[in-house]
Amino acid sequence: MNYTLRKANDGDMDFLLNLRRITMDNYLLSDGVDISDSEHLYRIKYNFEDAQIIQINNENIGLFKASLISEKSQWYIFQIQILPSYQGFGIGRKLITDLCDKAKKDKLSVGLSVLKSNPAKKLYDALGFRVIGSDCSEYVMIYDA
Repeated sequence: MNYTLRKANDGDMDFLLNLRRITMDNYLLSDGVDISDSEHLYRIKYNFEDAQIIQINNENIGLFKASLISEKSQWYIFQIQILPSYQGFGIGRKLITDLCDKAKKDKLSVGLSVLKSNPAKKLYDALGFRVIGSDCSEYVMIYDA
């Protein structure tokens, strides 16, 4: 499935809040994490300058937010969320694979955290990420170049 990315802007906030609620609330609740609007907005706005809206035919269908953390020689995936009706078409896999390929070329790692209840961990495992830490609700994972 072909998609495009565009830089997120303040006009995307309603879409991003709704997207986060649809894609994350069940997992967050399951792991005992705050699902208030203020917490969701905090996460959306964190590193917002790196947020990209995933689009298909000019329709917003998701969010991809990855930032280069120079002092760690690492790309970090802060958020990847795709509307349920567009999940399972390989969009997330392609975004992550492309980032890992770029990181490998530049001799950088890729890090992320994933909620323990989120089935996306299976995708990260399949792509070669490994768990390097955890807390009560999340796994911390890394892909080494």
